[in-house]
Amino acid sequence: MSGLATSPLDILLFLRTYADDGQACVLVTLTGIEGSSPRALGAQMAVAANGDFAGSFSGGCIEAAVVAEALEALGSGTARLVRFGAGSPYLDIRLPCGGGIDLLFTPQPDPIAIAQSIALLDERRPAALALSGARVRAREADRPTGWQGDDFIVAYTPRLRIIAIGQGEELTATAQLAHAFGAETLVFSPYERDVRALNARGIAADILAFRTARPELRSDPWTAFVFLFHDRDWEEALIPWALDLPKFYIGALGSKHSHVARQAMLKTAGVPSDHLQSLRSPVGLVPSTRDPAALAASILAEIVQEFAADAGLALIPADTMPELRTTC
Repeated sequence: MSGLATSPLDILLFLRTYADDGQACVLVTLTGIEGSSPRALGAQMAVAANGDFAGSFSGGCIEAAVVAEALEALGSGTARLVRFGAGSPYLDIRLPCGGGIDLLFTPQPDPIAIAQSIALLDERRPAALALSGARVRAREADRPTGWQGDDFIVAYTPRLRIIAIGQGEELTATAQLAHAFGAETLVFSPYERDVRALNARGIAADILAFRTARPELRSDPWTAFVFLFHDRDWEEALIPWALDLPKFYIGALGSKHSHVARQAMLKTAGVPSDHLQSLRSPVGLVPSTRDPAALAASILAEIVQEFAADAGLALIPADTMPELRTTC
């Protein structure tokens, strides 16, 4: 897995790995929800012919039944749409929420379509799979996950990228938590100690040699910038640079008082006032957090919240946003 839990990309990689080994798989997709569901529309599992699987729909309540149904679909070679939970013919299988979910079983999905979707995501472009019976087609994502005529479209967004720039324990704690979560994490610090410590943990970190140095990187609508400096001199050149780059989030460490001083400094440096409106400070969902570990959790929570709300649907027209559903 790329993070704390199986990601949509992990499902695709599972399918590709087994296909490369010549082993058959079934792609299982959540296509309908009645009432509540532990997973969102479009959630997926991949089940191999040997019974191995990746992903989940209920955290353990129905996975064994899903694997059994997938192996039956693989044996018959035909796609099937099966209801689990409320309204299901399987009376002994119930979701704890009391809801019902419809699962589409697609045996042996086209490995070319799977590879094309992975390639798009590797290029940090949104991808989609169109599922119609046993047929699977890859395409760029331009609509939300859901039914479009006879096709069920599963949209995939590029992996969350977090660029952390700063110094000290606030920086290293935030970087380690973001990396463990599964975000693509890039770190820049003027402290050799920070860089060495993060590189030793397998986190990409590089040195900032001087205050006007601008890191060499690419950003996009799925990128978050967080500045974790106590020395504000580093922010004068770096924050204006980041404000001009594509992103969905930008924040900087500090109190409300220090942010007023930061805004004055940046205005003096020529940053337009409307640009500064997108710069968040204080950062994090928990106010007045002073412990580095708690601050890191607070910052990551805020970034993930914004990613789910904005960046995950960055290229989807607002008038086609799917209806939000509560979870168990």
